[in-house]
Amino acid sequence: MSPSLSSAEADRTHRLVPSPAGRIHLVEQGTGPLVLLVHGFPESWYSWRHQLPVVAAAGYRAVAVDVRGYGRSSRPADTAAYRMLDLVDDAVAVVHALGEETAVIVGHDWGANIAAHSALVRPDVFRAVGLLSVPYTPPGGPRPSEVFAGMGGDEEFYVSYFQEPGRAEAEIEPDVRGWLAGFYAAFSGDTMPGPGAPDPHFASRGGLLRDRFPKGRLPGWLGERELDVYAGEFERTGLTGALDRYRNMDRDWADFAGFAGAPLTQPSLFVGGARDASTMWLADAIKAFPETLPGLRASHVLDGCGHWIQQERPAEVSRILSGWLAELPV
Repeated sequence: MSPSLSSAEADRTHRLVPSPAGRIHLVEQGTGPLVLLVHGFPESWYSWRHQLPVVAAAGYRAVAVDVRGYGRSSRPADTAAYRMLDLVDDAVAVVHALGEETAVIVGHDWGANIAAHSALVRPDVFRAVGLLSVPYTPPGGPRPSEVFAGMGGDEEFYVSYFQEPGRAEAEIEPDVRGWLAGFYAAFSGDTMPGPGAPDPHFASRGGLLRDRFPKGRLPGWLGERELDVYAGEFERTGLTGALDRYRNMDRDWADFAGFAGAPLTQPSLFVGGARDASTMWLADAIKAFPETLPGLRASHVLDGCGHWIQQERPAEVSRILSGWLAELPV
């Protein structure tokens, strides 16, 4: 074992497996029933570094992927290649490439949406679903681009800001490390702007998102080493693949029209942060869980926690996740 590696790091295995994207990079640890961990924006498999050894120690094969467009996974050039149906196909391909027929799928942020839609489309493959930070909302309703364009009044919501190819990239890529540090700080429970401060989810017309990021302070969960890992990945890959996920929301809306209002019936879990806008803005979605997640086993909202939940509260989230997994039928 290299002296620079912890025992947990040394036990991890990095692999490339085939998928419709071309290849998916994953990191696995442990043996037993498969648990697939899916990250959000702008992260990577590394977001699950705390959970991998805990889930493995609980008797599971823990596998954290780089979603297509991220890290060492393939980055298709076509914007439409990042629609949700393609990401579902990638998740299924990973399960089968690992020699398994079924898996539990757990996601955070966009990964929560990928997990939910994977469970919705392929209940034969995904036998249980865990959602972190973003609660399940069934497909349907108004066209997303119209909803986001109407938010913020004279300001521009970040999802709308991300729509034009190249625009957000031009803001981020001259200083990837600095932008990521500010973005992570803006939505962390201990560093997000306080009441009355301009909301970093929005940009002033003609302004930049980073204009509203906290400056000069990293969140407690993010040291220089961790920031180096994230920055190094995105400095190498660029941000286009990651941002293209946002540029497919209207395609997803059309693709999933046949699933409008559909619940997720598998055993499920939700964990959110009390200071996370995703939890606050989607409070009605959480209230609707008895109808939309009839298999819900547990729902937790962690006081004082922001958006990066499994990194802000690694021990608590790992404990909740392990306890939920132990209660699932094999």
